[in-house]
Amino acid sequence: MDFAYYLESKSLVPSGKSKYYQHWVHSFSRFLNKPIDNFDSVTKEEIERFIADLTHHKEEWQVRQAQEAIRLYLYYISTDTADTKQPLAGTAASEESELIRIIRLKHLSLATERTYVGWVRQFLGFCGTVKTAELDTGHLERFLSHLAVDRTVSKSTQSQAFNALLFFYRHVLGKTVELSARSVIARAGRKLPVVLTKSEVQQVFAHLDGVHLLVAKLLYGAGLRITECMELRVKDVDFEQNSITVRSGKGDKDRVALLPSNAVDRLRDQLRYARTLFDADRGDDVPGVYLPDAFERKSPSAGKEWRWFWVFPSKLLSVDPRTKVVRRHHLYQDAVQKQFRAAVEKSGIVKRASVHTLRHSFATHLLDAGYDIHTIQQLLGHAHLSTTMIYTHVSTKNMLGVVSPLDRISI
Repeated sequence: MDFAYYLESKSLVPSGKSKYYQHWVHSFSRFLNKPIDNFDSVTKEEIERFIADLTHHKEEWQVRQAQEAIRLYLYYISTDTADTKQPLAGTAASEESELIRIIRLKHLSLATERTYVGWVRQFLGFCGTVKTAELDTGHLERFLSHLAVDRTVSKSTQSQAFNALLFFYRHVLGKTVELSARSVIARAGRKLPVVLTKSEVQQVFAHLDGVHLLVAKLLYGAGLRITECMELRVKDVDFEQNSITVRSGKGDKDRVALLPSNAVDRLRDQLRYARTLFDADRGDDVPGVYLPDAFERKSPSAGKEWRWFWVFPSKLLSVDPRTKVVRRHHLYQDAVQKQFRAAVEKSGIVKRASVHTLRHSFATHLLDAGYDIHTIQQLLGHAHLSTTMIYTHVSTKNMLGVVSPLDRISI
């Protein structure tokens, strides 16, 4: 398949622009004075020298286009000459076990463990019959390009895959990774968050009840993530200060969130219900709830204390996926998400709303009310203000006083 046709058939470049990408590849080949016939035929240093040369006499956008052209061409020729055998399914049990062992040794979360194992399985499947001992940076770069070109994933998804595989290379394979400019970088798009209006929030709440309504109120009233809400412990709720302490949130950071007065009575009722389950577990000598690894080693009996019990315990006991101990876990977040989707549908709301939409709505409505963006950043637990600034694009506060030009003319 011709490179220009490949670019347009995959919709990788704007229509009619493929000839310019082909031009950059020819220029690169002339610069090196050699043909580029496979992925490993050029080095990181050669690409860097070519790009550095372009910066002296080309515009910045042309340099970026040349970089992208080289990355796309290298992936194109790697797929054109790749082994066509069916890929192997999954990863060797010993390698996966070692990956899991190291993840747990480093006390990474269960969600991280599942994500990393999933990406490693996909990567080894993509590499086919290549032995893991033979894997190098080139295989990783081709997989990253595959994600960007063939699967058209977002930049954040590609970054997640890279982090998982970097961990695999370093800690399981014992190899260093030094990415060159050969892998195609997924395009970063800016998607505005879905936000419900106040009346839409009320409509959704009208179709929720019980524990699901309380969870939804905390997500909207305190700006919690669903996992943060599910993992709340009794000791994290402070009724006197009207606050909730989020432990080990995203980025393993603690923060203090609001406890909305509107949710206090329901939350007290929920804790009374949780106490009945706690007392039943103690009467049946059920193993204590899960504790953070370091604390469990320091105080193994703390899991049987009331203060460490879940605010939202599950009705049923379940097997801990890591230790295989039968104990009481917290409420499963998928159950909450299912109830919320049903409530949105019953409300007749056509927005693509999920439980995380309530957190977006919390931030946006605070901004509408005139609260400082830095205050909202702290309440959300964002590391960078730029993350919080996305809500300025959906806040109605910025639209006040703006009149459409169509409304200024008579038709």
